[in-house]
Amino acid sequence: MPETIARRRWVRLIPVAFFTYSLAYLDRANFGFAAAGGMAEDLHITAAMSSLLGSLFFLGYFFFQIPGALYAANKSAKRLIFWSLILWGGLAMATGLLHNVHLLIVIRFMLGVVESAVMPAMLIFLSRWFTKSERSRANTFLILGNPVTILWMSILSGYLVKSLGWRWMFILEGLPAIIWAFFWWRLVSDSPKEAKWLTESERTALEDKLQQEQQHIKPVRNYIEAFKSRTVILLCLQYALWSIGVYGFVMWLPSIIHAASDMSMVKTGWLSSVPYVLAALAMLTASYFSDKTLNRKAFVWPFLLVGAIAFYSSYLVGTSNFWLSFVLLVIAGGAMYAPYGPFFAIITEILPRNVSGGAIALINSLGALGSFVGSYVVGYLNGTTGGFGASYIFMAGSLFLSALITLIVVKNKPDCA
Repeated sequence: MPETIARRRWVRLIPVAFFTYSLAYLDRANFGFAAAGGMAEDLHITAAMSSLLGSLFFLGYFFFQIPGALYAANKSAKRLIFWSLILWGGLAMATGLLHNVHLLIVIRFMLGVVESAVMPAMLIFLSRWFTKSERSRANTFLILGNPVTILWMSILSGYLVKSLGWRWMFILEGLPAIIWAFFWWRLVSDSPKEAKWLTESERTALEDKLQQEQQHIKPVRNYIEAFKSRTVILLCLQYALWSIGVYGFVMWLPSIIHAASDMSMVKTGWLSSVPYVLAALAMLTASYFSDKTLNRKAFVWPFLLVGAIAFYSSYLVGTSNFWLSFVLLVIAGGAMYAPYGPFFAIITEILPRNVSGGAIALINSLGALGSFVGSYVVGYLNGTTGGFGASYIFMAGSLFLSALITLIVVKNKPDCA
């Protein structure tokens, strides 16, 4: 495969995918800053209702993963993401205009519905452009939009909430998605054969390489057969448990930090960004060596185990030493994010293209269910216990089980179960 193909794909497609997914994360993760910055008082939201609102996004996200992925796989990921950008940007901006908590319930759920197809559609999109030896890195650059966005969003949102209030934070952070939709439409193509910016020989070489890789994957007749696979079922459970830890952490970290004495919203924003610096570095490192060795398993379970140990250690430290506890939370955050690239490379390497899109959606939908449980239960435990120790144990246990399942189910050179 000509070297020029690799360069041009990385330069043209990866920044676009990264920025698009970044906008999705911007509009889902800033809720934690609004909750810590006065929204609860303004809309008379109780602690229990705040937990529900924080997690409702993931309930909508859970129900509509598979239909969106099937549309992306069989019709057009490009078109699906274009309309998703416009709709989620509008819903995010509408959040800043609300004065009724019941409408907020509807918007949080619908935001999850609209964003539900983005992750599987993006993974399907990248699998049509990048080969097996590149896929972990391509996936990582996509998912890197998560921690990198939360990093700068944490700082920006802290300043916006302090200077303009939580309403303007939602409005100003929702608008870019609508504008970006039109850039997305102009810059991407669904597959190499549609890309006018490649030469005919480049398109053919890339399509041939991707087709050759499909011939080495065990055939799977249909989605029912794929979904009944022991490997797919266990990966669904693994990802659900993993997501409990990730989104319990993402949604409530600002509140955990803000609860410390003399902690302003600006300082909360800066400190909330620190785990995502480590996360970005860990993701890039893990994906690079995973692609080098084509060993996915070794770059998933150890990080999840480190995350579990860090959460449990933070529980043992308790409130006696804020800074030690904070360092442990930074380690937990970085460790939880590191395996994303290798993990999603596994799925497209154990299943053929005709069913891998649906399997990605199924696994991601179970992850969304885990995210719902994590964000709701962590918020509930924080509110009812008046501290964070119980939620640390809950997240540690979930990550430990996720690491254990990875050890059991993932092979170094996987094939379909």
